[in-house]
Amino acid sequence: RQVFSESGIPSFETPEQAASAFLQGMQYRRNQELLFETPPAEADASAPECATARAIVDNAVRENRAMLSEPEAKAILRAYGIEVAQTRSAPDIDAALAAAAQLGYPVALKILSPDITHKSDVGGVVLDIQTPERLRKVAATMLAGVRALLPLAALHGFTVQAMIRRPHARELIVGVSTDPVFGPVILFGQGGTAVEKIADTALAMPPLNNYLTRDLMDRTRVAKQLDAYRDRPAASRKSIEFVLLRISQLLADMAEVIELDINPLLADEHGVIALDARMRIAPARQNGLDRFAIRPYPSHLEERVQVCGRQVTVRPIRPEDESEFKTFLSRTAAADPYFRFFHLSRDLPHSQLARFTQIDYDREMALVALSSGDLVAEARARAEPDNRRAELCVLVRPDWVGTDIDRVLLSRLVSYCRQRGTAQLFGDVFPENDRLLAATATLGFHRLPGPGKTIRIALDLQKPGPPGW
Repeated sequence: RQVFSESGIPSFETPEQAASAFLQGMQYRRNQELLFETPPAEADASAPECATARAIVDNAVRENRAMLSEPEAKAILRAYGIEVAQTRSAPDIDAALAAAAQLGYPVALKILSPDITHKSDVGGVVLDIQTPERLRKVAATMLAGVRALLPLAALHGFTVQAMIRRPHARELIVGVSTDPVFGPVILFGQGGTAVEKIADTALAMPPLNNYLTRDLMDRTRVAKQLDAYRDRPAASRKSIEFVLLRISQLLADMAEVIELDINPLLADEHGVIALDARMRIAPARQNGLDRFAIRPYPSHLEERVQVCGRQVTVRPIRPEDESEFKTFLSRTAAADPYFRFFHLSRDLPHSQLARFTQIDYDREMALVALSSGDLVAEARARAEPDNRRAELCVLVRPDWVGTDIDRVLLSRLVSYCRQRGTAQLFGDVFPENDRLLAATATLGFHRLPGPGKTIRIALDLQKPGPPGW
């Protein structure tokens, strides 16, 4: 073993350890392949109402509350397009009766308290209440019982919820916790009151895409129950994927959200609906993107600009851009890929295209320009591990040469790198690439001797840029 160790060859004391190590390698390879899958470019039906969610969170932070009420948590989910059961809060029994009359019987009654996580454990949930008389009696009994069991708990009244009847529904759980090292982690699995006993859950780190949400679901036993069997039609997997994707987006938008429980999340052939939701917040110490182990897509960098009278969308590159990026390369002049990639091939394989479109937005930024949905230009900066320097690359489609699009992308890339604290931006350019040399000169880049026959362009980002940009 010592000889093997000195030669860099692994050795194991038992066959079982060797097999386990081999399977770890297989799992690593599978995870890497999964990460490089290209997600489909699916149009989002409706953007989340971020302002509504932000107002609720900000109000709770101002009031120094760690737990949102159930109606508040559900309002945030609704703002992100997730269907929730209609719920009203009621400070007393009379208000609960009024809320039930608005919703219509039958209703479910729950105790409302920031100190009680599992309400059913203390008799704080009663379902299928059919009449006002029954509701009044149940509410009085519930209040007295909870006060006897938890005399120190703060009781804010009740929540009244419309009863949801979905005979074919599966009970699921979607949750969020925040790890001190890895940041937010999303949980999915079989829900209900016995969720801890069943222990059928899987974890994933956001940001999620379509492939990662499907993998998260498929790593649970309950995933098989989502398919059709006996008299039960298949549950809508797309609706469950939508919930997971929206929760991932919520975590990026709201840095204050540190815990979330949606249990149960009912799923059937018609879609999903959240019956109960619990959300914990804390004042944000960093923005929603920086706390992720894998930095999510920075949507705040998207903008619309005018270039030579044409509308252009400037935004960071996305994984689903792979096909468009490949088409973009095929349309460039024969020499351009040589300037950009230092080789002559314009037909890159999927493995390499994925590395250009599925980037780490923390260490690398690629801004693309799109006109009428077509990718027409790209500018990219890849930072060194200490973030002192970042290397620059630019490519413009031939019919957009001379439109100033390269300068538009470069100016935004310079601003982004300066904000990220990068000390210097540099690139190695062939003398024949006079377009890029001219564009960088107007932005304050200076020229130095580069390796081989190249010219090195460099910009000190700690100095202010030229006036007017």
